[in-house]
Amino acid sequence: MLLRQEESLRQKGRVYMAPRLHRDAFYIGGEWRTPATTERLAVENPATEEIIGSVPVSGPDEVNLAVAAAGSAASEWGLSTADERIFVLRQIAELVKASAPELAVLVSDEIGTPITFAEQVQLGLPIAVLESHIRLLEEGALDDERMGTSLVTKAPMGVAVAITPWNYPLHQLIGKVAPAIAAGCTTIVKPSALAPLSTFSLFELFDASDLPPGVVNLVFGPGAAVGELLVSHPDVDMVSFTGSTRAGRRVAELAGTGLKKVTLELGGKSASIILDDADLDSAVKATVAKAYQNGGQTCSAWTRLLVPDRLYDEVLERVVTEAESFVPGDPREPATKLGPLASADQRRQVLDYIRKGEAEGAKVVAGGAYDVPGMTRGHYVPATVLTDVVPDATVAQEEIFGPVLSVLRYENDDDAVAVANNSRYGLAGAVWSVDVDRASRVARRLATGRVDINGAAFNTLAPFGGFKDSGFGRELGRYGLEEYLQPRSLQL
Repeated sequence: MLLRQEESLRQKGRVYMAPRLHRDAFYIGGEWRTPATTERLAVENPATEEIIGSVPVSGPDEVNLAVAAAGSAASEWGLSTADERIFVLRQIAELVKASAPELAVLVSDEIGTPITFAEQVQLGLPIAVLESHIRLLEEGALDDERMGTSLVTKAPMGVAVAITPWNYPLHQLIGKVAPAIAAGCTTIVKPSALAPLSTFSLFELFDASDLPPGVVNLVFGPGAAVGELLVSHPDVDMVSFTGSTRAGRRVAELAGTGLKKVTLELGGKSASIILDDADLDSAVKATVAKAYQNGGQTCSAWTRLLVPDRLYDEVLERVVTEAESFVPGDPREPATKLGPLASADQRRQVLDYIRKGEAEGAKVVAGGAYDVPGMTRGHYVPATVLTDVVPDATVAQEEIFGPVLSVLRYENDDDAVAVANNSRYGLAGAVWSVDVDRASRVARRLATGRVDINGAAFNTLAPFGGFKDSGFGRELGRYGLEEYLQPRSLQL
């Protein structure tokens, strides 16, 4: 079971020391296995810059063992019934719910996400995703379908590799493992080297469930080494990857040589379009929150705000006021809305982008590239707003992955669509208008996989994924489940 953290972790304040969480095993074939080497990955708390734990690095032997274990379990698990899969998914969901407070603390300590956001989103989403897959199975998502003289059945893909990022470590993991379990696949998980501790704790919960040995397996290590071994392994049938577009291209290249199925959820540069009849209070408040949530380290963040010329000054004033409410603070404090970035490298990259924006003519009207007052430790960047940003500027084109919002002008609806689509990415976006039909017409013209109209709630049953350089394939809901299935027709 999840190892309970010391009571000192619950103490609020500017200074605290988390217990060191050194993990010394991989999870392969339903067993915790001792590593063959002494090489380890250290895990830093980005708020304190203290090392809070470590995990072992997998080598080729562990990768081969994990793939073999998944392969051995694939045939039997692939023949399991929907009820058997529902049973273990429900077990896992209940275990995660029971351990959610401790897991939220661990995620917050690993990546610096504010504890309230960790509780509500970092843990709330994976629980909702597990429950959505239970619902899909209960509603017959795996049922055969009659098409004329044929009966179409759905077979599991087999052995899947799930490579997950650090920004939403548990949500992204469950977003891959839940549909794999539901489809009858087996999985080898390789989490990000920045946030492996929460994944280890989640696997303690998997181990406490009735999942058969080999259905889920865990290895650790850098993507360039361990990830590439997994992706190119001849006994792997599919790969689900979430991460940067650069790394996604490499995954697709390696998997392509083995004709493996691949799903890629990559970067984004999403636009929030305020039409000229929008409720400005709602639009600004939601857009700023979406831009800065999780420190701006969200692939679907709305990092470009598109505003009509005649409303630009009014909207900008509201944006600055809202941005100033995102005061960087201790992520363990419940009132904190903006924590540190996940690493020193991430902070340097974000500050470089802000400076680049200024060099290209943008003006910093909130935040900026400076040290946060009062923060002597931690990888903090203030909530930043850039104005006078032109559509082709670097800060309007490249994914910054930090708390930076660029505000752009447009002339009319056609121009707004053109500016929004002027991106190599196409993951998410938003449209704001009191006229829902008008907003929907604009949304249908956006080259992006998901569009929120007037701040609609996130739906775990709807497909999530991108166009263009944001990747291909879908996660969540029926479309995400079908990525792990292959149709087969029986001619009758």
